[in-house]
Amino acid sequence: MPNMIVCVKQIADPEAPPGSFRVDEAAKKVLPASGVSQVVSPFDEQAVEAALRIKDAHGGKITVISLGKDFVGDVIKKPLAMGADEMVLLEDAAFEGADSRSTAYALAMAIKKVGEYEVIFCGRQAADWDAGQVGSGIAEFLGIPSVTVAKNVELVDGKVRVERVVTDGYEVVDVSPPVLITVSNELGEPRYPKLKGIMSAKTKPVATWTAQDISADASQLGAAGARAKLLKLFVPVKEAKCEIIEGENPEDAGANLALKLREIKLI
Repeated sequence: MPNMIVCVKQIADPEAPPGSFRVDEAAKKVLPASGVSQVVSPFDEQAVEAALRIKDAHGGKITVISLGKDFVGDVIKKPLAMGADEMVLLEDAAFEGADSRSTAYALAMAIKKVGEYEVIFCGRQAADWDAGQVGSGIAEFLGIPSVTVAKNVELVDGKVRVERVVTDGYEVVDVSPPVLITVSNELGEPRYPKLKGIMSAKTKPVATWTAQDISADASQLGAAGARAKLLKLFVPVKEAKCEIIEGENPEDAGANLALKLREIKLI
């Protein structure tokens, strides 16, 4: 029976109207307005679903890990309500200001503390910043192979068989565990928690670990360990201009339109 780990992230609801958010350009931060709910990043929910499908077929244990702050209990426990077995929350001021690299380092150190695992699942990217780097970074820190943008994951003859999305279809990869897999939306909709699962989530173990608990190097965490520098964060200005092209008849209007498009170098 496989031991599986799923990394998830709590984010502001990406379906909220853009006008609900405000950018503090001086602080280089996005400030959600009050009333915007927190959710588990949708790609991460699909990563949980991928692990649950393996558990349904082969049994095993699923540990969920999340790094962040101000966790909303009912939100972050959704993977437990879906069917995961236990959860670890990484919450410490030392984690703040992290980029993809220092986030991956912290999660990798937490995974080492969890111990034995065959498969680690991550969403293909977080639905707030869309960087898509943390999963591969975790694999690099752990020294294990990774397979990205998976649409299906199965255990076959002791190996992990992954169907991964490519430009013109998908390819099939067999890899020996341990392995990290990033899951894409092509996997399909994640299951909806049932009432029994929601109730049982209240009693499942949830641990909170600090940087000290995972024996992390402080210089590799948060802003201290970040390698990317955010130069500017702003809301782009959208400008629209409409010009009506006319003519004495449809043919003349079409010719005038063609001339205009050539003038502005669109044809």
